[in-house]
Amino acid sequence: MAWADFEAAAPELAATARERFGAFQHHVLATLRADGSPRLTGIEATFRHGELWLGCMPGARKVHDLLRDPRFALHANPGPGTDMHGGDVRVSGRALHVTDPAVLDRFAADLNPPLPFALFRVDVGEVVRVWVDGEEMVVQTWRPDGRGVRMLRRGNDDSPPREV
Repeated sequence: MAWADFEAAAPELAATARERFGAFQHHVLATLRADGSPRLTGIEATFRHGELWLGCMPGARKVHDLLRDPRFALHANPGPGTDMHGGDVRVSGRALHVTDPAVLDRFAADLNPPLPFALFRVDVGEVVRVWVDGEEMVVQTWRPDGRGVRMLRRGNDDSPPREV
């Protein structure tokens, strides 16, 4: 699902996610190595033209990973200290390799990245936001399954999470 479609389906969560990703330039990308083990790398992510984009240096290991298996998870940079205004935000889904010269030219004109570059458009599969509210951890989850945003609250005791 395109980022714009996610924004239309869950505007408040999308706004918070954009704010968290916009707070810092660099974030953490998880990809799958050829042997199936995880790889974590830094990456720049940007929102343009209703999409979430991942830009990288061509030939980078993460590019090879994504070309082989497009599944990924992207974690917003939490910033310094322990105060994560807006919470901890993650996006996962598939990274779709962009080869259309017109799209690449438009992206380059907008952001002037170092050339050459590899570009991926995010196909959103899940967005998760986690934060602490008093004595409870709150988890918001959205998936393109038509159920909308789900919210769970969990105390710091052994009681099971409850959906709200």
